[in-house]
Amino acid sequence: MTPPSRLAVLSIKLAQYRSYDLCTIETGGAPVVLHGPNGAGKTNILEAVSMLTPGRGLRRAGAEEVIRRPGGTGWRVRAEVDTPAGVIEIATGVAGPDTTRRSVEIDGKSATQTALGRHVRMVWLTPAMDRLWLDPAAGRRRFLDRIALGFEPDHAEVSLTYEKAMRARNRLLREPGWDDAWLAGLEAQMARAGARIARTRSASLIRLIEAQNDIEIGVKTLFPRAELSILGDMESRFSQALRAAADLDQLEVEEAALLSRALGASRARDAAAGRTLEGPHRSDLEAVFAAKNMPAAACSTGEQKALLISLCLANARALTAATGAAPILLLDEVAAHLDTARRLALFGEIEALGAQAWMTGTGAELFEGLGTGAIRLSVTESDGRSAVAVN
Repeated sequence: MTPPSRLAVLSIKLAQYRSYDLCTIETGGAPVVLHGPNGAGKTNILEAVSMLTPGRGLRRAGAEEVIRRPGGTGWRVRAEVDTPAGVIEIATGVAGPDTTRRSVEIDGKSATQTALGRHVRMVWLTPAMDRLWLDPAAGRRRFLDRIALGFEPDHAEVSLTYEKAMRARNRLLREPGWDDAWLAGLEAQMARAGARIARTRSASLIRLIEAQNDIEIGVKTLFPRAELSILGDMESRFSQALRAAADLDQLEVEEAALLSRALGASRARDAAAGRTLEGPHRSDLEAVFAAKNMPAAACSTGEQKALLISLCLANARALTAATGAAPILLLDEVAAHLDTARRLALFGEIEALGAQAWMTGTGAELFEGLGTGAIRLSVTESDGRSAVAVN
């Protein structure tokens, strides 16, 4: 069996980014371990790598927030990335008076963030995600939408279209004397985008479920399987249709019409509530620890972490199956709370997947058993400036 292709950052250069004046890392496509004390700047590098994909990166920071302080006027990340189609150069950052919007260049030509998603796919896990099953539903929707974005790079633009139309509708509902025609137009736009969002989410979740059930991963997994479902009427109907191999295009048209009518009928209720109460922005992701038949929110902290790792690995396997290339993995402090057996199991699954992983930890000893091919970098900080050195 021919192993899948993969994505890999061959080199990356940060300029005026967070705690780095300048930083260059050459990987040759190998896995990367960043170790050092808390606050040294390890996660800043992972965040910079995540900027090679659409969106606000793994910290969800605004473009202006990552500028080197004090006195910074912009930042730049430039990388060479090996893709199945060949090596490309990506440059992104902000400069000039508008520091709120980042520019993107691919091979020296201006590009959109959506274009990044067609070239580079990543899966990441950060400590902030440890509360995924305990925090409000918005975080779980973002988690699900990030998964969907890996399969459908246009998902972000569709979601933005939905959000913009919904905000405009909410504003109009706060004003006296509604313009029914204008509201109907916004609701139709929301409905079309909402139906596509629900369809993409449902299809992505089914891919994830199938990948969880895939036992041909080269190693015996020690991470638990989750029973997954989307709590949302539209997504539920799309999930049923996907399993029944029904006509999804026709269903999408029907779901858009249904949502448009529901929005039109709920104007008075939404005006009183001050927000839109119907649509995929209200959906939630539910997970159950399969072996115990226990909701993820009721599991122990360790079990919740293991479930998250399991889902991220399943996401990576699903992307590999769908695109033919293993995604880049960004795993921030992932080994710190794992026992030796599970750390080795994690490293084994990454190796079986063939993905380039960027991992952080406070000590190099956390990555014993990873293999000799990984590049190990020591990260230090002094007077607010971070530096990286090869061990």
